[in-house]
Amino acid sequence: MLIYLISMGHVLFAYLNECVGIVLNRAEHGRRDAYLASCADIGELERRMRAIEGDA
Repeated sequence: MLIYLISMGHVLFAYLNECVGIVLNRAEHGRRDAYLASCADIGELERRMRAIEGDA
């Protein structure tokens, strides 16, 4: 019984870890989209896009 509970704990942890990763990824994409959307002109947009690609 104890081994079963430990194994279920690992499965639950892996699932929660995956869910947290998805939520954080969505939040990062939202921040990036807002940052790019606030550009004043196409030149600034291109500079920001290159900067983001360089960080990845």
